Amino acid sequence: MINSIIAGISIALNKEFGDGYKKYTEEVKQGLEEPCFFISCIHPTHRLLRGRRYLQGNMFCIQYFPADEGQAREECNAVAGRMFPCLEWITVNGVLVRGTGMNTGIEDGILNFFVNYDLLVRKAEDTGPMEEISENVSAKG
Repeated sequence: MINSIIAGISIALNKEFGDGYKKYTEEVKQGLEEPCFFISCIHPTHRLLRGRRYLQGNMFCIQYFPADEGQAREECNAVAGRMFPCLEWITVNGVLVRGTGMNTGIEDGILNFFVNYDLLVRKAEDTGPMEEISENVSAKG
């Protein structure tokens, strides 16, 4: 499910910012092409609610690496302003999911955008195969 949410975030960012911004989901040691986004789930949780229903909490950190180091804070502030409405609703497996708890911070010239995508999930019931049954039917004549 986390990979599906990452795909939804990536699609929403692409719609807002276009193809000029690369999106990464795995750590890059060298050759980071700026400006870019780095998307990661930092704190997934799974809590039983009742019966077979669970609340799956997914906290994401989306980092933005600006192109202009000279005006990084200004660029990060502008991008953050566009990210709030862009990531409020994303599509995950054909279903709209709302982002909550959005907040930002800028550290070392990098924007950190935090958002939660919490989902209610139902665990499938394990049912074994049915036993064989036979029946004799006759018509009254």
